[in-house]
Amino acid sequence: MTTTRPEDPKNGAARSDETRAPVASLHHVTAIASDAQANHDFYTAVLGLRLVKKTVNFDDPGSYHLYYGDAVGAPGTALTFFPWRDLPRGRPGLGQTVLTQFSAPPGSLDFWVERLRAHGAPVHARETLFGEERIISEDPDGMGFTITEVAKDARADGGALWTTPEIGADVALRGFHGVTLALAEASPTARVLTEGFDYRREAEEPGFVGDKPARLIRYRGEGPGAVVDIHEAPGLARGRDGAGVVHHIAFSVKDRAAQAEVSRRLAALGHPTTPQIDRDYFWAIYFRTPGGVLFEVATDEPGFERDEPRESLGAALKLPSRYETMRARIEQALPPLETGA
Repeated sequence: MTTTRPEDPKNGAARSDETRAPVASLHHVTAIASDAQANHDFYTAVLGLRLVKKTVNFDDPGSYHLYYGDAVGAPGTALTFFPWRDLPRGRPGLGQTVLTQFSAPPGSLDFWVERLRAHGAPVHARETLFGEERIISEDPDGMGFTITEVAKDARADGGALWTTPEIGADVALRGFHGVTLALAEASPTARVLTEGFDYRREAEEPGFVGDKPARLIRYRGEGPGAVVDIHEAPGLARGRDGAGVVHHIAFSVKDRAAQAEVSRRLAALGHPTTPQIDRDYFWAIYFRTPGGVLFEVATDEPGFERDEPRESLGAALKLPSRYETMRARIEQALPPLETGA
């Protein structure tokens, strides 16, 4: 393994506080599912995440948008899904986020191997990457994820850790460790990370994506949930959208002013973003990266407690205000979803 110095300018040099981009880590990951109930049951009952918001797709109110995370769905823990009924499976490949990485406490992997297998989920590999031990699995739609043992994770003592009767604090998932992108060429997207977000190139290892040789290059922002691994594998087939494929990944900024600064930086790099869009629980901007992955930059405010108290997050169907007059029709069109609330 070779490492690069974070202070090296060509690898994303640390800038002064006045010019440093306000992007620190991931905010959320949004993927596609084929069945809302199966999706809910896997992520809450098997992985032990909390359903923190049950709403609908802004662009397709006849389908759910489900949010899972820690006790409050804090930035860096929110995994969200668009479940479209009977949608065929996609194919992970170039131009996509091919792995969503979860953080777990040291010594917890034996528990997760046993638990996943007991619930019919495969464990494809147990390996060490960049000095960290992890397992690779997939959800009912084939979306790949890892559970990585991370020794230091500030969220472990943050007061929002979500546990269940079967999954205690000593093994519970803490949120994201990062994501893995499969790209034909790393450098154009790496420039977005280093010059647009001030991520730093941290390390590189040789490896594989499936059976294809790849360069594995790690970039990191600040704090937990800040890892972006790029698997540069030009021989890999391009991905195809569908169930089990990540739709987009979102990075976290404090507020709309910070978001505007990131938008300005990205435009200067040749990547103009959408205007700031109100998503009820955060404001969002979007742009397509050179490698094809859809990136979002989302604000930490106002959060999921803006329309539900913490104790009952995810219990009721929440609709964007523009759809409230259509509630009866929307509720009739949505498939039944038993959440236990």
